[in-house]
Amino acid sequence: MSTVSLKGVTKAWPDGTVAVDNVSLEVNDGEFVVLLGPSGCGKSTVLRMIAGLEDPSEGDILLNGEPVLELAPRDRKIAMVFQDFALYPHMTVGDNIGFPLRLSGVETAPRIERVGDVATALGIGDVLARKPSQLSGGQRQRVAMGRAIVRRPGLFLMDEPLSNLDSGLRAELRAEITGLTRELGVTTMYVTHDQAEALTMADRVAILRKGVLQDIGTPTEVYGRPATLYVAAFLGAPRMNLLEAQVYVHLDRYIALNFGEQSLYLSWNDIRARAVAHYHGERIVVGLRAEALTPVAPDYQGDMLHGRIRYLEHHGHESLAFLDVGATAIVVDEISGTTAREPEEPTGPLKRFGGALQRLAGRNASATAVQTRETERASVLNDPGRHHRRPAEIAVRLAPYPAVSPGQPLAVAVRMDALHFFDERGDRIDIGWR
Repeated sequence: MSTVSLKGVTKAWPDGTVAVDNVSLEVNDGEFVVLLGPSGCGKSTVLRMIAGLEDPSEGDILLNGEPVLELAPRDRKIAMVFQDFALYPHMTVGDNIGFPLRLSGVETAPRIERVGDVATALGIGDVLARKPSQLSGGQRQRVAMGRAIVRRPGLFLMDEPLSNLDSGLRAELRAEITGLTRELGVTTMYVTHDQAEALTMADRVAILRKGVLQDIGTPTEVYGRPATLYVAAFLGAPRMNLLEAQVYVHLDRYIALNFGEQSLYLSWNDIRARAVAHYHGERIVVGLRAEALTPVAPDYQGDMLHGRIRYLEHHGHESLAFLDVGATAIVVDEISGTTAREPEEPTGPLKRFGGALQRLAGRNASATAVQTRETERASVLNDPGRHHRRPAEIAVRLAPYPAVSPGQPLAVAVRMDALHFFDERGDRIDIGWR
C-alpha cells in the first residue's frame, strides 16, 4: 500500500517567488496521477518535495498516512525518474540498473537475477553489457526506468521522462509506462506539460498554473467539465472557443445568450439554467468546443450561429474552419512580462473580465510576501496579455479539404448541452451540476 497526501503545501523561494501555493492533493494506492501544466507552474517542485529533495515552506506531506518531512529521501521508499535519465556513463546498463540494490547491500546472485528480470520486462535484456553512450534515447529511458523499478518502491515519481524523445517513441513508451506501472500496481505521480500524455495515461489529472491547483479529476471530467476558464482554454486541440455573452432571462421560458448580433437560447428546463439566470443583465464567458459545432444549411431549424470563414487549416484527417460570427472572444494565455505596479481600479471593457484569473494567479502564503501578492494581483487585473478580448474566430471541424474557401458564409448548429459557462473570475458557473 502506498498513498500520498499533500496538505496545504506551499513552497516559496528566498526571493519571495511562490513556486507552489497551498496545494492539497490526495493520491490513492495504485493510482496513476499526472501533474499537468505549462513550464514553471510548480509541477516538478511538487515532485521534489514529495521525494525530499526540497522542503516545503508550509504544509505537510504524508506517505501512507505518516508525516515524512523529517525523513531523508532514501528512507521514503520512493523511486524517481528524471527528464535527463541521470545514468552513470562509466557503468554498464546492468550496473546502472542494479546500482540501488548494490547500495542496499543485496547479494550479487539475487541482484543479477532481479536486474535480468527487470531488463527483460523493459525489452533491454540484450544490452546489459553496453554503456549508456551506446544506447538510443529510448533505450536510455528504459534503463532509467529499470533502475527505479528494480528497487520495488512503493511510489514512482516521474519528472517529464519522455520530453527528450521523438514523438513516435514517446507514444510507444507512454503505453509501456502505463502498462508496466499498472501491472506492478505501484502508485505513480507523473509530471508533464503534454496534455496528450496526461489524458492518455492518467487515472486522474491535476492541473496547475502559477503554483495553484486549478482542477483535478479523471481525464473525462477535466476535459468535459473544466472547473476554471484556464483549464477550459488549456485542454483540447483546437482550443475551446470562449465567447463573451450578455445574459437575459425570460422567466419560465428561456435564457438568451447574446453574442453581438446573434443569440443562443438556453431552455428554462435545462438543469444549468437556474445557475446561469443569476447573471441576468451581466456578461459571462460561454465555452464551445469544436465538436459541439456542426456545419448545417442556412435554413436549419434549431440553435445555430452564422459566420464567415476567415481562414482554413488542413490537418490531413480533417480541416478546421475559423469563423467570424461577430462575437467577442475571451483569450486566456500565458503571456507574461508584466512588471509590478501600484494598484489601480481596472476600467473599460476589462473591468468585468480583467480579473478572470485573479484567483488563478496564486496566493502567497508567507507574511513576507503579502505586499508582493497585492502588486501581482493588481498587475493581473490590468494585464491584457493574461486575459483579454478580441474578435472571435470560432473553430469548426470539417471534412478533409472541404469545398469551401475563406470569405464564404457558413452556418453551424450548436449543441446546447455541450456549452460551458464561466463567471468573470474564471470559475465555472454550474460547478455543482453533474
